[in-house]
Amino acid sequence: MTENHHSTREFIAFMVQGRQFCIDITSIREIRGWNDATKLPHVPDYVVGVVNLRGTILPIIDVSARFGLGDCEPSAQSVVIVAQVGDRMAGMLVDSVSDILQVAPDDIRDLPDMDTPVGAEYLRQVILHEEAIICEVLLENIISTTLQDAA
Repeated sequence: MTENHHSTREFIAFMVQGRQFCIDITSIREIRGWNDATKLPHVPDYVVGVVNLRGTILPIIDVSARFGLGDCEPSAQSVVIVAQVGDRMAGMLVDSVSDILQVAPDDIRDLPDMDTPVGAEYLRQVILHEEAIICEVLLENIISTTLQDAA
């Protein structure tokens, strides 16, 4: 294997309210079509509900609502990205999955200073891909803060 192969990282790109974001592919367990979730009382608005995933009760996070972009209206085209951080797993409701990105280290940049809590709290870095700038989601904060808020 070449050194270049070792240094290239893979990300799954997805769409939320017309904006493209990505997640490191190693955190993704599966990608599923949307199925209705069971709503729970007294959970944050961005927790759509829970689903039974082969015996595991999985919370579903509306990424659009979590980012303050408005509630997602799930449709047949909506997708749930099942992601895991440590021993915590959650589903992320997004509009669609758009691409698998192969990214060289030179195309990964630090997140610029932004005067917004969403930027600092939920975004890790930016990816330069073709003509686009795609923000990598800080998955640890989305999943861990969601599960703590819902507890």
